[in-house]
Formats: sequence, C-alpha cells, structure tokens
Amino acid sequence: MADATKPVLNIADVPLMERGNGDRFAVKWGRMGPHIGSTKLGCALHVVPPGKRAFPLHRHHVIEELFYVVSGVGEYRWGDETFSVRAGDVIGAPAGARPHQLVNTGSEDLRYLGISTIGAVDICEYPDSGKVAAAAGIWNADFATATFTGIGRIQPADYWDGEA
Repeated sequence: MADATKPVLNIADVPLMERGNGDRFAVKWGRMGPHIGSTKLGCALHVVPPGKRAFPLHRHHVIEELFYVVSGVGEYRWGDETFSVRAGDVIGAPAGARPHQLVNTGSEDLRYLGISTIGAVDICEYPDSGKVAAAAGIWNADFATATFTGIGRIQPADYWDGEA
C-alpha cells in the first residue's frame, strides 16, 4: 500500500485486483481512499471491460455513491430508467434512492471513479435476484472487517414469528 500520509495518488498508480462472476460481471478494481489517508470518504477506480458490469443492480440504504466517468461509454441503470454515459459525466446514486448499475456498452474499457460515504453499517438490496445484504461493524469501507454480515432473501414473517 502507498504511504497513507501522502495526499496524492495518480489513478495510473492505483493497485488493481480482478473481481467478477460468470459471463456478465468483470472489473479491475482498486480502492484509493486508504492510500491517501481517507477514512470517511471512499474512492475506488473501476475498469470494466466491454459488455460487462462491475456489480449487480443494487441499492444502498445507508451509503451514498457518486460516479465520475474517466473514459469509455456505457449505460447507467437507475431503477426502471437507463441513461447513456460517457467520459466527463458525473452520476448520482443517493442512499435509499433507486437501484443502480453501470454497464460497459462500448468497445473499450469503461473507467470510472466510485466515490462514497463510509459508514459502519449498510443495508443493500439486489432487485434482479431478490437478495438483501446487511453488514455492521465495517471499518474503512472494508466489508471483510465487518463484525456482522448476512445475505439472503427475506421471507415474510411476523415480528414474534419463531419466538417462544
């Protein structure tokens, strides 16, 4: 990791790791915030190949996100609407608003910065698959540090259901 006391990091120097799943999801992704000492505001570089998306359609209920398209073109799914995006666009994903997802529709990599608030708790919905995720005890936006995480599908139940 770069020296966290140095407040400057060029996006060309961001260490990237590959993430993905199946034929639809692929991204080279690197967190920038920890490298420049940020603990309350996150920033990550995303490099998404043509025809792919970094993450499933999702909606955060606590964390707010903003995206800045550095290069490439794509589509921004925002609820039931789709918007064309290109280099220079700033995209909002307010907490609790519509589900969102960026998809690379171009022939070159889609590179964008994901900037977000950092909280110790988040609830996230995945409308395409009907899942819900919850995490608490998150430190510096690293979900691996959470003291509680869960992902599943919510089944209707009464508050007292299953309680003796």
